[in-house]
Amino acid sequence: MSSSPESQSDSDIKHAPEPEKVALDTEAVVEALASQEVAEVTFPEGGWRAWSVVLGVWFIQFATLGYTNAHGVYNDFYVREYLTHYSSSQISWIGSVQLLFVVSSGLFTGRAFDTGYFYHLMIGGSALFVVCLFMLSLTHAEQYYQVFLAQGLGLGIASGVTYVPGLAVIAHYFQRRRALAMGIATSGSAVGAAVHPIMLNQLFHGRVGFHAGVRASAGMNLGLIVIALLLMKPRLPPKSRKQGSTLLDLKTFLREPAYVTTISGIFLILAGLYFPIFFLQLKAIKNGLTPSFAFYTLVILNGVNTVGRVIPNILVAPLGVFNLMIFCMTSLGILIFCMLLVKDIPGTVIFAILYGFFSGAYAGLLTPMIASLAKTDAEIGARIGLCFTFTGIGGLIGTPIAGALLSSSFIWWRPLVFSGVCMLAGTASLCFTRYVVSKTKGTGWV
Repeated sequence: MSSSPESQSDSDIKHAPEPEKVALDTEAVVEALASQEVAEVTFPEGGWRAWSVVLGVWFIQFATLGYTNAHGVYNDFYVREYLTHYSSSQISWIGSVQLLFVVSSGLFTGRAFDTGYFYHLMIGGSALFVVCLFMLSLTHAEQYYQVFLAQGLGLGIASGVTYVPGLAVIAHYFQRRRALAMGIATSGSAVGAAVHPIMLNQLFHGRVGFHAGVRASAGMNLGLIVIALLLMKPRLPPKSRKQGSTLLDLKTFLREPAYVTTISGIFLILAGLYFPIFFLQLKAIKNGLTPSFAFYTLVILNGVNTVGRVIPNILVAPLGVFNLMIFCMTSLGILIFCMLLVKDIPGTVIFAILYGFFSGAYAGLLTPMIASLAKTDAEIGARIGLCFTFTGIGGLIGTPIAGALLSSSFIWWRPLVFSGVCMLAGTASLCFTRYVVSKTKGTGWV
């Protein structure tokens, strides 16, 4: 016997959820989703796992970028002994191309990191780095193309493949203390740039010689890289490969005035930054200082560089990353002009200390500065990678232009004026970026 419509309606009403219960259930769902979202954006900000990743990045920076920053030893050795048939400008291309690939590889590695290819990049880049070092040890004197391929191209690409992913993985563990953690990690390259010159100068100019010395350094770096790979581990889930593309990211980021002016500023800064670093040892020798002292100029510069990568980053929270970067870059521009007056040991030591500190501040503050422009953490790798790609061209052309201005007559004022003007012009561009960001955020502490 079928029930009447009235009784069926009454039954539906009896079984229908009460309005209060529906509201409570909805609130519970919303609360659960909110708590899940919070969990997704919560960062450890410390602990063994987080700091072990920082240590791993420190080791990889020591072995790869630290070796690149010690190129001044190679530059001096090539100019005076190994590639004497070539000009300073031609030899400078080895270091500048190496620098280009270090920073410009981020065009691909930034997005690859975001989409989950961290281990592929780190293992592949590390293996290429060690292989190219051993290949460099097999080159012959006056064979420019051999050195260029092994060191300029090979080591540059290898260091670049590991650079952006190594720094970006720290963002998986730190947010509030990110600038400090990145500053500590990047200090590895500064320590490496201080240790490698001591070792390389002693090997190249001692009984071991160039070829065996390069192989010895390759063996040491291999051990450090293995330790680094065991310590580093990504934490956050990868970005979906369907979400955006490199071209889409490029179109989006280049619509932002702050991002564009940041790229312009870093481009100019890189064009002027590395000439004093690559040529300080050679300038000390040309000034008549003893080789035993000149060999340690880079050690002093890069040793203080370590401190410069950490101390300014501690001040990021209270003072702002752009404020600190502008102050440090202005100081570097002034110091480059002061290098014209440096001719004796005390002046060289003071210059090495100051330039080392402020150039270290640049390296330590750069990545947090770019990361501060990101709308979400998922785009940090892409922003860093794209920025490094464009700005790497500044590093590519800057040192060879300065080397050509130096000429075989070693006219030092011409490249130093060029480098100083580039540095101050880049700083002016960052001042405009600071104005835009400050206006957007409503505060001057940016």
